[in-house]
Amino acid sequence: MADVYVASDRRYETMKYNRVGRSGLKFPVVSLGFWHNFGSRDNYDTMKAMCRTAFDLGITQFDLANNYGPVYGSAEENLGRILREDFTPYRDELVITTKAGYDMWPGPYGDWGSKKYLTASLDQSLKRLGLPYVDIFYHHRMDPETPLEETMEALASIVRSGKALYAGISNYNEEYTLRAKAIMDELHCPLIVNQRRYSIFDRGIEEDGVKKCCKEAGLGIIAFSPLAQGLLTDKYLHGIPADSRIARDGRFLRADDLTEGRLNQIRALNELAGKRGQTLAQMALSWILKDDEVCSVLIGASRPEQIAENVSIAARTDFTGEELRQIDEICGLLYAEKREK
Repeated sequence: MADVYVASDRRYETMKYNRVGRSGLKFPVVSLGFWHNFGSRDNYDTMKAMCRTAFDLGITQFDLANNYGPVYGSAEENLGRILREDFTPYRDELVITTKAGYDMWPGPYGDWGSKKYLTASLDQSLKRLGLPYVDIFYHHRMDPETPLEETMEALASIVRSGKALYAGISNYNEEYTLRAKAIMDELHCPLIVNQRRYSIFDRGIEEDGVKKCCKEAGLGIIAFSPLAQGLLTDKYLHGIPADSRIARDGRFLRADDLTEGRLNQIRALNELAGKRGQTLAQMALSWILKDDEVCSVLIGASRPEQIAENVSIAARTDFTGEELRQIDEICGLLYAEKREK
């Protein structure tokens, strides 16, 4: 007899949900990303177990892109199968998102930000997912050659067609964010979120002004790579495990990223997390949500237990001024001084 999934009736008891900018949509403070571990090389039963665990814990957002895998498209295909087998009764409780903007297929029409590429890519994504629409469709990166007006009009026409409910942007800097928002306001289309990399080790959205400008413009921010590809965990404190991302896939994190200086920072942060009664991963996620300027963090996972551990931060995002100062000092940064000024 087939294994029939019935979601936990307690799935909303502990998760917190934040409003996305000035929109009516809310994100869970922890969302599940499909960038890694949902491709053609990964175990399907583990994928399904992670999706079930996430939803049972109140994670209602599954975040994808057209080229997540490997191979390209395989993460969407795998989620499409999981949605059909497990989540058909719960579709209206889920936020399913996807993106286009990076290289996807050969030739001049499978990359960047043209209307042709974005429209064709979403049509392909919907087929792989087996859905009539996604909740958010993102342009995945800035395109310096295609007029921004064309890219935004593509997103607006997609929303008007009903193939996406909201539009989003990803990896946009302050200038492009504000220009995109102004264009979409003129088009009367809901541009609601910017997805950017953010972690204790990567403060780019603070340095380039995006964190501040999104709040002022009414856009939400969702943070990806909040654990710095696994560096902000205890995984590498005693060497490189055989099943780690460095060992399995060196595209995004390499062994030479683990310098002695970086390891010393990880050790010190791990000690501080222990004093807070958290794991390093939990503290790193809590740190991102310490104020009201980031509405959700995207976690990756290779097994269900990691999801359960990370969801527990929903109720613990408070930091003392001294803890924040120590984190900045460990990272060799001057953010504490900047805050005081």
